[in-house]
Amino acid sequence: MFQRTEIVKAALFLAFATAKFSIFAQIINQPEITSLQSMSNGWCLGWHSSSTGTAFTVEFQDYLLQDVIWRIPASRDPFPLASNGWFDFTITNHARYYRVLEVPAAQRGKIISATLSTTLTTGTLSLLFTLAGVPITPQYNVLLYKIDYETITPLGARTIGSGALALPQGDNAVLPLISYQHSTILQTNAAPSSMNLNTEVSVGAAFATTGYAAVVPDYLGLGDSPGFHPFYHARSEATACVDLLRAAKAFCATSGFPLSGKLFLCGYSQGGHASMALLRELEQYHTNEFTVTACAPMAGAYDLAGVTTTNFLSGSTQLNPYYFLYLLAAYQDVYHLAPNLAALLASPYDTNLPAMLRSNLTSAQINAAMPGDPVQILKPEVLAAFRANSRHSLRLALEDNDVYRWIPHAPMRLYHCAADQDVVIANSEVALASFQAFGDNQVQLIDPLPSGDHSSCSQPSLVLAKAWFDSLR
Repeated sequence: MFQRTEIVKAALFLAFATAKFSIFAQIINQPEITSLQSMSNGWCLGWHSSSTGTAFTVEFQDYLLQDVIWRIPASRDPFPLASNGWFDFTITNHARYYRVLEVPAAQRGKIISATLSTTLTTGTLSLLFTLAGVPITPQYNVLLYKIDYETITPLGARTIGSGALALPQGDNAVLPLISYQHSTILQTNAAPSSMNLNTEVSVGAAFATTGYAAVVPDYLGLGDSPGFHPFYHARSEATACVDLLRAAKAFCATSGFPLSGKLFLCGYSQGGHASMALLRELEQYHTNEFTVTACAPMAGAYDLAGVTTTNFLSGSTQLNPYYFLYLLAAYQDVYHLAPNLAALLASPYDTNLPAMLRSNLTSAQINAAMPGDPVQILKPEVLAAFRANSRHSLRLALEDNDVYRWIPHAPMRLYHCAADQDVVIANSEVALASFQAFGDNQVQLIDPLPSGDHSSCSQPSLVLAKAWFDSLR
């Protein structure tokens, strides 16, 4: 339980000046917390603001500012808030420090533009599926729309998101809705809304041609969305996907594509992590808008602070060391781990890698510039602290993006191949064990191809997930 002297001290704490934080370009103001009320099961914070068209996000630190980074706390209401107050129901045995950020409010899910990009005929789709070895027979031509919409940044400020919407042409039945979350991409023009059929927009087309309305979000920082992509940032993965679902529902309602009310979620690799984050977000905050029929996360790094960190620190050669750099750069942008990314990196990586990340290069090009043991890009003193300190800022950021400490209500099947070396199957095993420990015994873990690696596991996982969804539609 908080001591009152500690919590008052926390509530009146004035955060560091924000000018040195690049991400604070999104922030209008940092209101001072002016009131604090003790409740039986928590504390109610209040603040003043005279601005209009704004919203508020609360962040916290624990342990007398030794945490270094600011994080968004668990909340019964989703951030950002429209009101000038918030209730913290989290009771801890140490002082907690808060700050409030005032940001431009968004009309989340508002369509900015919806453009028909192309029509895929059943003949084109049949050839595409045959060449890819996909066991799907096209039933309908597919209309591919590019959607730009309003969503929020990791701090809750208004921004633009983009994605693809695939719809069956000539299917007069009501349509189930599916959101497919794509795997890791570095190049912004490789996002699904580019409509390149060599990207994962083709997964959306595969669902649409068999009678689904399919959305494929780009995520923040990809496609038309500005800024650097917050890779494996659970909250922004979820909010970007929620708001595209809203935009898609609105578009279908006004364009002659009635929806059945059934909603399916799936995604591979980063998309597996994003799918689990999306389900959690929908079930925690948006049950009045969406009821998820089933969810199939595939081969995601759900246990970032545990399994993934252990794998990073194992000293073993990684098949794709750029994952670590991408994650480090994303968390630097979101959490401000250091003054800049270069401050964390050893020479020569401090000069070449930050520029490469923002040069729209391929994963192969960045892998070639990195050591096989990716943590060796860190300065020796940074790596030593990362290894030794359980509350190191990077560890806290990784923990903030674990996505398995909750109870899903929708049926869930985890797909993961035992031979996957990029994202080891222990991620899914930890998630399954956690769900079961919380009392959810309906979650299943399925290995569709035990000898499959991260790449070869994707298609059999998707085929099985689609067959499951088809049985529930």
